[in-house]
This record gives sequence, C-alpha cells and structure tokens, in this order.
Amino acid sequence: MECIVRDSPLFYESYGTGTPIILLHGFSCDHRQMEGCMEPLFEKLHGWQRIYLDLPGMGQTPGKEAIKSSDDMLDVVIDFIDTVLPEQRFLLVGYSYGGYLARGVLLRKFDFIEGMALICPGIIADRSRRTVPSRTVIVKNPQLLSTLTPADAEEFDSVSVVQDDSTWQRFQDEVLSGASIADQPFLMKIRQRVDYSFNVDTLPQPFTKPSVLLLGRQDASVGYQDAWRILENYPRATFAVLDRAGHNLPIEQPPLFNALVGEWLDRVQESMQLH
Repeated sequence: MECIVRDSPLFYESYGTGTPIILLHGFSCDHRQMEGCMEPLFEKLHGWQRIYLDLPGMGQTPGKEAIKSSDDMLDVVIDFIDTVLPEQRFLLVGYSYGGYLARGVLLRKFDFIEGMALICPGIIADRSRRTVPSRTVIVKNPQLLSTLTPADAEEFDSVSVVQDDSTWQRFQDEVLSGASIADQPFLMKIRQRVDYSFNVDTLPQPFTKPSVLLLGRQDASVGYQDAWRILENYPRATFAVLDRAGHNLPIEQPPLFNALVGEWLDRVQESMQLH
C-alpha cells in the first residue's frame, strides 16, 4: 500500500482489523524485519491491525532530499500516523533505530499511545557513545559460514550470536532482504545527523501504559545497559535482557520473544478494557 505524505510516497503493509499497531523497523532494513518477527504472533491473536511502514530510503519508500536528519525522519513518521490513523489511539513497536524513532513518536503523540514495545532499541543514536558488550558468538558454525558468499558470511557473522540454519534463513529473509535495496547514500546523510536535536526522553510525565523493553545480553550493536537509564519513564514496563541473544534477538530467541510480546499485548488489552 502507499500513502502520500508531504508529496512523497510512503510504502506500508497493513494486516488484520482492530486496535492499530504501528511498527517501525531498524536502520537500512525494511518492513520485513518487523513483519517476520511479529506476524507469527497474530496467527492465534485477533483484534489487532498491524501497520508496517518502510521508512524513507528503505524498502520501497524513496529517500527525499528534504529529509536530512532523525528530526526529519520523525516528522515523516508523525505525518504518516496522522494520515492513516487520524485522531486514533494506537500501539507502537520499534526495533533498533525504529525504537529510537518510537520514543520520538511517544513524545509527540503521548496521549494517543496505548502501549509501547522496544526491541533492541537504539537508546543513543550515535554509535560512538553507546555502552556495548564485547562481541560474543554463543553458537558458532564455521561450516554454515563457508557455504555463504563472502559478503553474506561477513554480514551474518558480524552480528549473529547464534549461527545456525534457521537464524541464517530468517536473517536472510528479514534483514538482508531490506538492507540489499536500501538507499545507502541517503542513509549516510542521515547518519551525519542521526541524533535528535532535543532530549527525546524528557516526557511530560511517566508513560503509565503497558510497555516492554527487550534487550540482548550479547548485543554488541546497541547493548543493553543504556536502556536501563530510561526505565523510570515506563512504570508499567517489563525489562528483559535475554542471554543467547544479540541484535537479532527475535530470531535467536523466538520462544521467549513471542512469550514476552504476547504477554505485553495481553496487558495492553487488559489496560484498555479497564479504562
């Protein structure tokens, strides 16, 4: 599907009916990253509309000259939400850079959000200032790596904590598929102004709706320690740091991911019924 925002086309996919959920993927990926980890949950859950956006310069959404920073990216996301969900309440899910954008959406749309899930979120956008653990591989598989192209092997090996056939297949389908078509020159421009120009975690008040923050204990991309410092903004948040999981947490720990996100949706549903 396509939505025109600021004279620019934004590609998105929408599934199901019910309470809307806006899902934002990571940097250089596309909606397939979110779709791959979230859609299995909804094979048995009903009453939720899932809206998967391709961010500018990623997937099928072109990067535009006017978009030069994360501030501009956030403006586009806000305008998209206002277009597809005018004056509607919704849930918000963000993965990695999508988690950074999601916190900006929360600040701007605070009263409309019924719950938020942050998956391996980028707390500090600038990589050089993050606190991250040393690179660790729990399940090594040199035989698998030897069957891949050198470029694929390097990409998979650089971020994977669990290197088995199933994680490779999902990494290929959900991560590399988007990264291979991203507009890299456009994204390089965004990287130069990737930090917001404002403090995104200065909320008007603590966000008291059900939330969940999922971090990988071996995530050498965004880490897990930086996320702890924002936890008091979310008094109803589950905060989980999963062993045997890096930045690909949903595909390295799918049973725990499904359980924790499913339980979050249950809490949101309960909260909405109570209020």
